[in-house]
Amino acid sequence: MQEVVPINTTDGTDRNTRVARALSAEDGSVRLQAALAAGTRPDPGFLEPLVERCAVEPDFFVRDMLSWALTRLPPEVTLPRVRRELGSERTRARSQALHTLSKIGDRSAWAWITRGMLRDADDEVARTAWRVAVALVPEEEKADLAGELAGQLGRGDRHVRLSLSRALIDLGDVTGPALEKAAAGPDPAVAAHAHATELLRRDPEAGFDAAVEEARRMVALGPERAAACAAATAGVDTTQTSETMQTSETAQTSETAQTSETAQTSETAQTRETWQTGETAQTGEIRESTGC
Repeated sequence: MQEVVPINTTDGTDRNTRVARALSAEDGSVRLQAALAAGTRPDPGFLEPLVERCAVEPDFFVRDMLSWALTRLPPEVTLPRVRRELGSERTRARSQALHTLSKIGDRSAWAWITRGMLRDADDEVARTAWRVAVALVPEEEKADLAGELAGQLGRGDRHVRLSLSRALIDLGDVTGPALEKAAAGPDPAVAAHAHATELLRRDPEAGFDAAVEEARRMVALGPERAAACAAATAGVDTTQTSETMQTSETAQTSETAQTSETAQTSETAQTRETWQTGETAQTGEIRESTGC
């Protein structure tokens, strides 16, 4: 049976020792409780045990609690020690140090975010670096950061690409030129990721997967055919709107000879039939003529 390490004691020194021991307990719930205790009653004596545990802690929730506990200590105490971890050979130490910086939110730490961190070979470190950089970057350096992040487009799996898209979108309008340049490049994976990010930037409700599929279609068609398809689709929308208006007028005429309830039912049925028939016929015509 796992020994429960008591951490509530009246002796401050003894308490610190017990909390430090509990941070390395086998049971994750004990480690979580210890991190919570360290943050609830912060003491600079916890700095080293907290930082060291961040570098090896396997449980996400415990790691997050460890970072929270570090934010409870004075920044002038925490920041220099966390900065040392940014150069660690252990990937988890680097990633968690970056995460802790994002929680502290001290903008002076922007100078510590290097290009090497943004390009780190470990995806988790890079993803965390992207997020922290966007949170700390000064306004006048956002365009340069956008260009640097755009250089990572096409990297990794869906989760990595989604993280990068979010980081670029969070930078705002300064990302436009960088995305445009990447979208015009020769690498189809990079171009599709750039297109998808731009689609999401313009319409955040579109959804990442839908944006990726649309971006791949655009890259496969090429700019000229994609533009032709977009224009053709706009034509469908215009025609459908016209047909719907005509159906509405027909329903209104019918309404003069019927009760209000009957007219509304007729209008709904006719609108649905006209919309579906028009959409099917016109979509077929467009696909034949444009190859969309």
